[in-house]
Amino acid sequence: MFWQASAQVHIRSTVKTMQARSPALVPTPAPAQVEPKPDPDKALAASVQHALRSALGSLADNIDVTASQGKVTLWGTVPEVAKRRQAIRTATGVAGVKSVKDNMAIVSGS
Repeated sequence: MFWQASAQVHIRSTVKTMQARSPALVPTPAPAQVEPKPDPDKALAASVQHALRSALGSLADNIDVTASQGKVTLWGTVPEVAKRRQAIRTATGVAGVKSVKDNMAIVSGS
């Protein structure tokens, strides 16, 4: 039994010596998982898109929304001037929207 204890001590000593000489053998902890931060511009664009769907129904499928620091841009097509105005008013009414740029085109039948 003495020789078993002696062998275990020798093995532990050898492992410690190897770790000291070769740092690559020392296990390193895994990097901490970092939760991605939500993108406020994407969230604002999604809120505007949701409001447009509520106000315009399927016509909102023809309108894309981008946002940057509260500035919203509407892209796409609408069938008439009244729908364009409604889309702009709807986007303007969403919390967090500072301004709305209209890049929509009027296309009959869109």
